[in-house]
Amino acid sequence: MTVMINWLAFLQVFAAALVGAAAVVTFYAFGLRLLVRSGRAPVVTPAEFTDAITVISEKEARRAAKQAAKAAKKNPLTEAQKRLSLYGAYACFAICAAAVIAGILIIVIGH
Repeated sequence: MTVMINWLAFLQVFAAALVGAAAVVTFYAFGLRLLVRSGRAPVVTPAEFTDAITVISEKEARRAAKQAAKAAKKNPLTEAQKRLSLYGAYACFAICAAAVIAGILIIVIGH
């Protein structure tokens, strides 16, 4: 029994995975940047984990939220520019979701 590897197909899958991963990461990062620019910086409250992970205190979380609110007040953009940035962020997140869903559909249906 001889196993033949189609190296061209392997390279095509590798290139598609590399481009897809880079696109998802790029659009997600750009979406986060636009979200912060619109004055809606995501502040995540700390969660309880095992001893292996350092968790910030509630005081530090409140301070981070206060700094985010202060930075949002200093935003030099007009309300229209903030709204446009927010819509751009939503569009970037939608592109990320569409790319992930398309990849899953290609695997499930296209195979």
